[in-house]
Amino acid sequence: CIGYIVPEYAKFPGLLSPSAGITFDSVPNGLGALFVVPQAGLLQMILFAGLVDFGYFRPDKSRAPGDYKNAGILGVPNGSGPMLDTEARKRKLNAELANGRLAMMAIIGEFYQDGV
Repeated sequence: CIGYIVPEYAKFPGLLSPSAGITFDSVPNGLGALFVVPQAGLLQMILFAGLVDFGYFRPDKSRAPGDYKNAGILGVPNGSGPMLDTEARKRKLNAELANGRLAMMAIIGEFYQDGV
């Protein structure tokens, strides 16, 4: 949702791609940006997300699924360890799952609105 809302109000100054002469102001919001941003830029974003996902958040067999060493409590990298209160952890994980599902529905709605 941030990629749809924030560019309506603010964009970076300058050039997105100096070699192609593309400015940040010329990139449309939403799905239209996929056709304007150079493929090398899209590849950089995908590789960075993959590096974070597979390089930084390594699974550990001694921890619960989704409880990564580098992530802190519920993915907030604040240097804290796992939550000791199991009932509070379960409640927060269920809230996080519900919020994630709501966010997925919201972004699908924005994709539909953008494509229509």
